[in-house]
Amino acid sequence: MLGRVTNQTAAMAASRGLQANAARLAQLQSQASSQKAITVPSDDPTATGQSLQVRAEQTQNAQYTRNATDAEGWLSTTDSALSNTTNILNRIRDLTVQGANDGTMSATSREAIATELTGLKSDLLAAANTQFQGRSIFAGTSDAGVAFSPETTTTDPSTGVVTTVPPAFTGTTGSTVQRRVGDSTTVAVDTDGSKVFGTGSDSVFSMIDGIVSDLRSGVNVNPQIAKIDSRLDTVRGAWAGVGTRQAQVERTQDTLASASTSLENQRSSVEDIDLGQVILKLQTQNVSYQAALAVTAKVIQPTLMDFLK
Repeated sequence: MLGRVTNQTAAMAASRGLQANAARLAQLQSQASSQKAITVPSDDPTATGQSLQVRAEQTQNAQYTRNATDAEGWLSTTDSALSNTTNILNRIRDLTVQGANDGTMSATSREAIATELTGLKSDLLAAANTQFQGRSIFAGTSDAGVAFSPETTTTDPSTGVVTTVPPAFTGTTGSTVQRRVGDSTTVAVDTDGSKVFGTGSDSVFSMIDGIVSDLRSGVNVNPQIAKIDSRLDTVRGAWAGVGTRQAQVERTQDTLASASTSLENQRSSVEDIDLGQVILKLQTQNVSYQAALAVTAKVIQPTLMDFLK
């Protein structure tokens, strides 16, 4: 059965076609101005889901990148502190060897060496309390502020005896400060100060006090050289460990940078437009829309009833 096509029916059909053309034209104009393929989720629900997934991965990658940068800062600071510590210990060894050369050294010369050693002990304490962004790099998870407390001196009022207490470790032994740099990858960024500098009578500070005491009392300090060498080996071992972790972080940073580039390309392929292609489509759609307007105006002419209304 054939339906009747009235002038009103044709006009409504033409209006719907013009509206569809105008909507497509407006969409292309919006894409050209924003240079985005998706302005609202309804433009492309599938692409919107892909975009949200990629952006979530970008956010995660950016956090890992920040963590890796922080880890690199910790480890670089530790590397510098251990380098300085090694240099100080080498100087302490040289002075100890000098003081152990023979028994002909004058008391004045021994005192000069003892005085320099005391100054070097202060330098070692400064190195042991090195901080990165307000955190002590040798104190583990401790919030004490410093890895080693300052040296204290007390005087017995009854005897007048002066007692010096060397710096003590205030960090958390065995704790580890870690940074997550991947879905299943973490890296320790701190170094245990109790192992590097020792604690109690086994600390590097007590060792220096012993050398100074021997020099001032005229005792041969040659046996102290072996203790210095042992401490140097410990520091060098820790330094090597820091270097290994630094290399790991640097490789991770390269991987994260590559992932960042890849994710950005994925995001761009989903969200961004080919501006040249969109402009071409826009021009074509505009021509089509203008032609449709012209044809509709000629085909659907006003009737007498339109005027009577």
